[in-house]
Amino acid sequence: MADNPDHGPEIAVDTFDGDSAVSVPVSDGLTSLRSSVLQYQFENGRTYHSLSSGKYAFPNDDSESERLEGQHYMWLLTLEGALTLCPYAEKGAKRVLDLGTGTGCWAIEYADAHPESEITGVDLSPIQPSLIPPNCSFEVDDLEKEWTWPKPFDFLFSRVMAACFSDYQSYIDKAYNALEPGGWFEMQDIVIPYRSDDGTLDPDSALGRLGGLFRDASAALNRPMDVATKYKEMMEKAGFQKLVQREFKWPLNTWPKDKRYKEIGAWTFQNYDLGLEGLTLGLFTRALGWSREETLTYCAEVRKQLRDRRVHAYLPVLVVYGQKPEN
Repeated sequence: MADNPDHGPEIAVDTFDGDSAVSVPVSDGLTSLRSSVLQYQFENGRTYHSLSSGKYAFPNDDSESERLEGQHYMWLLTLEGALTLCPYAEKGAKRVLDLGTGTGCWAIEYADAHPESEITGVDLSPIQPSLIPPNCSFEVDDLEKEWTWPKPFDFLFSRVMAACFSDYQSYIDKAYNALEPGGWFEMQDIVIPYRSDDGTLDPDSALGRLGGLFRDASAALNRPMDVATKYKEMMEKAGFQKLVQREFKWPLNTWPKDKRYKEIGAWTFQNYDLGLEGLTLGLFTRALGWSREETLTYCAEVRKQLRDRRVHAYLPVLVVYGQKPEN
């Protein structure tokens, strides 16, 4: 398959008609968590985290958890079954920190694949399962506050943290400082706006405007979503070496001819079909002044266009990893 030097591999098209926080271990049981952490915020018919309330604009309810599980599978398809592209971590790291673990699926699968490793997942919401491998644990904490883990890690993992932080350089610097010499850090994330290589995505259409609305809303909240293309530069500034960046595409429906990309597109469509309201309601009502009804009407317009296989749109995604120097 030919590569596009600007946007990654080309996709063949089908032809057709038509404050320092104290980390709270989830494994100690939900009853041990502070009541304030478990009393989720209710907004626009969805629940949101209560620890450091308002920082993360996306919900933490069952529907969003289901979307995150599907997104995890999209990454597995994209990376052809690999949990990470960093060769060191693929072989098995000793102490691993999964930053913004969400439902914990990545941490659990890594723990299963590497029983000799010790995996810690951290998130603002205690939405991880209680039945987990013995070498895996979860904590509830705010990564924008001081990191207090007493021992360094040899691998840090960060996936889709766009729109999560006000200062990404500070976040990456903290990751650098939390690693032992020679340790590795990998970041996987989305790149907005949405694109098409053949001009079939009308920038003035509902779907064509979506990436710009995400960018503007997240910027208004001082938690930018369009940061992933700067990760490599910021990691280099923090001191990371041996940096590698790879780019991929997520078609927004099943328009590609290529079997693998068609499957990724099917899952991407399902992810947006299931989760579009969750991705937009918090951002658009808080930052853009839209009402719930306006947001839902707009989502219906986007969803209609997502079904149109004549629109060869995709979401770019990338993976960046690098090493803290040995000395």
